[in-house]
Amino acid sequence: MKPVMLVLKYLGIALLLFLLYVIIALIHGTLTDFKPDEVIKLELDSSSNEKVITDSILTFANWNVGYSGLGAESNFFYDSGGFLTSKGKMIRAPRKNVEKNLAGALDFIQNNKADFYLFQEVDKKSKRSYRINTHAKYAEQLPNYASTFAVNYKSARVPLPVLEFWRVMGKMESGLGTYSRYQPTETTRYQFPGSYGWPDRIFHLDRCFAAHRYPTASGQELVVINTHNSAYDDGTMKAQQMEYLKKYLEAEYNKNNYVIVGGDWNQCPPGVEFDMFQSVEPGDGYSQINIKEDYLPRGWRWAYDTKIPTNRKLTDTYKKGETFTTLIDFYLVSPNVEVLEVRGIDQDFQFSDHQPVMLKVKLR
Repeated sequence: MKPVMLVLKYLGIALLLFLLYVIIALIHGTLTDFKPDEVIKLELDSSSNEKVITDSILTFANWNVGYSGLGAESNFFYDSGGFLTSKGKMIRAPRKNVEKNLAGALDFIQNNKADFYLFQEVDKKSKRSYRINTHAKYAEQLPNYASTFAVNYKSARVPLPVLEFWRVMGKMESGLGTYSRYQPTETTRYQFPGSYGWPDRIFHLDRCFAAHRYPTASGQELVVINTHNSAYDDGTMKAQQMEYLKKYLEAEYNKNNYVIVGGDWNQCPPGVEFDMFQSVEPGDGYSQINIKEDYLPRGWRWAYDTKIPTNRKLTDTYKKGETFTTLIDFYLVSPNVEVLEVRGIDQDFQFSDHQPVMLKVKLR
């Protein structure tokens, strides 16, 4: 057999094997696709003895912890368009970095006391965080708190980047971790509407919010919501999610309940420029939409700190003053809740691609 024909033969075999691999990966992903119900009661793990909120002043900490894999030394292949290959970017951070980032989060909890912690991208059994149960680690750091976990990313195997099949992202189990000094009477996961088309949807997050109900001394309920809205979409799914959330919020406030929402909204608050911290060149591909000014009736308040960015771009490692940063992590409170203080915690993005935001409120 001529050398050219031999080469073509082996190339054909390699291509056939690769196509077979892709087909098997898609079939496996489809058969094991996580399809949660719209409403799911969350399992409550509680060591709290405080069953009624008697204090009118409450504190909150909101943080996307980046699955302990996105510290300052990290970049991320998917944010650089690395669908087929990693393009030299990180798929998973080294274990020592994951452990460093987790230690930083635990230290944050220790040194920033709050009545409620609303965390996003909390891993349980993911390959990217070396199967460390970070949700359990946070709960251990808060021994007298109640905790819930609302899964929003569950996949037996994420086969990205496609052409580097020997080191793909792999198994995922991640979600929203909520920790409270008070014991909730009801904890519920609500599935947001909207999804990507097949096959993208089988390897993306199933976005949701987690709602927690707490009785107060006044007889009203406090409803605390932990949310994580869509990131990689053109705004269509965000709009559907925000409309779904709006109906829930208005219904709760109409019951005379207190409502507080914290999370990674993946969009800027109304009227806040996405490039307020660093200007961007036209055509660089980075932008962020705003929540509409008239999203809710007058009296609802968005609570954020314009002095501290909460999110950074992941196309490269973090360089202070150079890496693009913006503000997409914040709170929303109902008209019967007074915002006393809101402040971002500047960590120079050492432990996550997001930074925490603290909130102090008074229930009127």
